[in-house]
Amino acid sequence: MILSDKDIKKALKGGRVKIAPAPDLAVQLGSCSIDMHLGNKFRVFKHSSYAFIDLKGKIDGDQLMKEIVVPKGEAFIMQPGDFALATTVENLELADDLLGRIEGRSSLGRLGIIVHGTASIFDPGWIGRPTMELGNLGVMPIALYPGMRICAFTFEEVSSKVEVPYWKKKSAKYSGQKSPIASRLQREVRAENGKKNGKG
Repeated sequence: MILSDKDIKKALKGGRVKIAPAPDLAVQLGSCSIDMHLGNKFRVFKHSSYAFIDLKGKIDGDQLMKEIVVPKGEAFIMQPGDFALATTVENLELADDLLGRIEGRSSLGRLGIIVHGTASIFDPGWIGRPTMELGNLGVMPIALYPGMRICAFTFEEVSSKVEVPYWKKKSAKYSGQKSPIASRLQREVRAENGKKNGKG
């Protein structure tokens, strides 16, 4: 069941959903979602430094990307075809019986900006600043300004409290993140290969 605006207010008041800094509900709250703002840290690929991404290789995701911090009042320019990781200004915490789902804003989508390619679900027990997979599918460069409303979150109740919330998972690669973290899939692939080779 997706929470309505009324139930989102209850969840915020009761601590089942924690958002910091506290949202301005008059501006950010929709009928069944709440808007969040774009942070000032972005991570982009150093595509001129590497020929390709080898998930079994020695180069870690952090080495493939560089962080850009946009000064106050300035914009992050997304060229057509660009991809970047970015976080929201807000920190989000979810109860063990709620999942969050990130959605793009229609007004930005109509310009070609997507905010998630595949990772729309935030597991029950999530803690941290949500990361967005920003892409420009349009034909014109677009200036994105830190602090602007960039995405919306909806919340859904799961059938019961999960046995292992995200923050307790040993495999939780992004728990507690405060800035956009590059993909850690290579570590997962290496661990699986190690087990296959009798090293795990």
